[in-house]
Amino acid sequence: MNAENGTLQLDNHGAFGRVKSFFGGWRQMLVRYLLVVIMLVFMAAISLSNSEFLTFSNMGVILSQVSTNALLATGATFVILTGGIDLSVGSIVGLTGVIAALVAQQDGTGFTAAAVIAALTAGAAIGAVNGILIAFGRLPAFVTTLGTMTVMLGVASVISDGQPISGLSTSFLGLSGSVGILQTSVLVMIVVIVVSHIVLSRTQLGMHIYAVGGNAQAARVAGVKVRVVQAGVYAISGLLAAVSGVLLASRVTAGIPTTGAGYELNAIAAAVIGGISLSGGRGSIKGTCFGILIIGIMDNGLNIMNVSPFYQNIVKGGIIICAVFIDVIVNKKSS
Repeated sequence: MNAENGTLQLDNHGAFGRVKSFFGGWRQMLVRYLLVVIMLVFMAAISLSNSEFLTFSNMGVILSQVSTNALLATGATFVILTGGIDLSVGSIVGLTGVIAALVAQQDGTGFTAAAVIAALTAGAAIGAVNGILIAFGRLPAFVTTLGTMTVMLGVASVISDGQPISGLSTSFLGLSGSVGILQTSVLVMIVVIVVSHIVLSRTQLGMHIYAVGGNAQAARVAGVKVRVVQAGVYAISGLLAAVSGVLLASRVTAGIPTTGAGYELNAIAAAVIGGISLSGGRGSIKGTCFGILIIGIMDNGLNIMNVSPFYQNIVKGGIIICAVFIDVIVNKKSS
């Protein structure tokens, strides 16, 4: 009788454990994908109030609007995965746009190519300087890139005399055109995201980036050139910021020093919302894409609803805090 009771108690405990585990798993999954649920509800509410929201043309507008932030957020993903931060990308966007515009005032595809090359070289070089100061100079990433942000904004203002650089060649302005049904900026965004996904998920460099972000000391013991990897991700971030600078200069038909002001915050926000851990070592480009779309859809939807930009900032900040909160909970569960 006791044996039977003991067996019965064990079975009940096992069934209760399975039920508890089932609901615990669903609770953790709900927390992990809470932003997805919120965004789906948001999209449903917007589409019910405005039939134009889910149209093909509006989706194209959203992709075009997020393309610039996508490039910056992809660069931010590389940096944050190593446990770093880059606040200088907004100023790099403005500076490289000015550099490209200065060269592109001359007619001809040759000058257009030279403008693009000059801008990309400048962006990668600035990023590399950031990386060298942080990785080899052991300077704090936050302070270093904050200083670089201010310096590059000043340099852009000096070489442009604080004025927009206009009168750009037709061939340079053509960079903002379309390839088939896709705008050039959207096509570039797709290529950059695909290449970045392959680099992070299927190459040795990607493995080293995750290793450095997960445990730099252990990575160093394993033979990873930690400082080189850290410097390299900042160069990648600067390069992608320069691509954004060129495309924006072409789109707005001028190189404007302050074009990228505040863009670094949206880039970091997209990465964090997409699940990139600020402590490094966790996350993926796919998550960043999700974060980019969340910000793009939210901005577009709130604009359609004629919500004041002041309230939009409140909503965006709340979503960022929610994303960090979710990251902390998920990490605790994992631990």
